[in-house]
Amino acid sequence: MKDLAKVLGANIRAKRKVLGVAQDVLALECGLDRSYMGRIERGEVNITIEKLYKIAASLNCSPATLLP
Repeated sequence: MKDLAKVLGANIRAKRKVLGVAQDVLALECGLDRSYMGRIERGEVNITIEKLYKIAASLNCSPATLLP
């Protein structure tokens, strides 16, 4: 399961970078702390479905596109 969180985090980071959005800006849009967003992108935490949907909405994509 740890690998799943790492791949999900990497996918979120890649999508964010493609859009040219700073990590702190994305975190603010999602209502998350910037340091927590960093932990998500590094795969250090397992996020809830609700957070996945918030992140996907902020990145203008489907949650499924972020999943491995």
